[in-house]
Amino acid sequence: MSKVEQQLPKPAAMGSYSEKDVVFLLKDLSQISLEKSTLEREQAVQSGTHYSEMLPIEYKPTDEYLQLFHHSLDMYKQKLAAAVGTVSEQILKLKGKSIVLVSLARAGTPVGILMKRYLQEVHQIDVPHYSVSIVRGRGIDANAMNYIARNHPDESVQFVDGWTGKGAITRELREAMEEFNSKHGLAIDDSLAVLADPGYCTDIYGTREDFLIPSACLNSTVSGLVSRTVLNDNFIGPDDFHGAKYYEELLPEDVSNHFIDVVVSEFPNVKEEISKQVSMLDKEDRTPTWKGIQDIKQIQDEFGIENIHHVKPGVGETTRVLLRRVPWKILVKDLGNKDLEHIFLLAKERNVPVIEYKNMSYSCCGIIKPLN
Repeated sequence: MSKVEQQLPKPAAMGSYSEKDVVFLLKDLSQISLEKSTLEREQAVQSGTHYSEMLPIEYKPTDEYLQLFHHSLDMYKQKLAAAVGTVSEQILKLKGKSIVLVSLARAGTPVGILMKRYLQEVHQIDVPHYSVSIVRGRGIDANAMNYIARNHPDESVQFVDGWTGKGAITRELREAMEEFNSKHGLAIDDSLAVLADPGYCTDIYGTREDFLIPSACLNSTVSGLVSRTVLNDNFIGPDDFHGAKYYEELLPEDVSNHFIDVVVSEFPNVKEEISKQVSMLDKEDRTPTWKGIQDIKQIQDEFGIENIHHVKPGVGETTRVLLRRVPWKILVKDLGNKDLEHIFLLAKERNVPVIEYKNMSYSCCGIIKPLN
């Protein structure tokens, strides 16, 4: 990395995670009202406003969602711990010990913390971890990347996210980093490491199984009480980091650190599983085939969906469609899949039809309702 000549902003101390776990390279917009209701946001997005200019209203999670979160965490904690270990071992093999984890806010943040903790606990390596904003259609936060380049000139960057869907963020990251690198004469690697890659979009992953990563059930209360990131010219100047809000009022409901502690406590119990998975992956052809996006295009054609962004594949994205968007239909690969209990529950609650659709690599897929 070369030296970056520019006065850079300072990271805001925000969120409920310890700064030892993550440093958010974000501007604190907590005092500004940016929230709109689900319907208002959907109408705004569908009539051309960029989704990053406003925020969903952060509700206190209902008892049902919390129950769902705790139930799925209990169910998947070992699978999660094994996926964290598997992907972390691959990163070490590829990049060595001198790395900086850069998670994509906000779904990537808890995953980046889990990887950092794994490297600490199992390998006694303390790596820096930052959370930065990337916005679909608008790229990565260049000021944040400049900050990392200046402060860690000798380390290799590893980008981190929770899971892949259609691969939109994988592509966004590649394009954004190509532009950033050529502008600054740098060669930061744009590879993305994820816990689950059901879209077959990356070659650094813990598993390609499409399972529920419990942090998808909740919003800020499992992401350090930090909102989605905001890129709105009214509040973000050319020398600022992208913005976010810190919902301190939700502290009593916060399970962010609980989620981390539960998964970390499973590391010793999944040692064998991790080495088994790592040696299996060593033998596999991990080349991304982008199979997921092919499935999505087929769904788009079959269901006559104009906008591909209205098709949200994978358990995580389907959960989010049911929690945060205006859903039209839910497709599931297998109506008898016990792991999709929460999808059936949410769909029933919101009166959304669930259709069995076997021809996809994902276990389910949420379709957003066009409002025009």
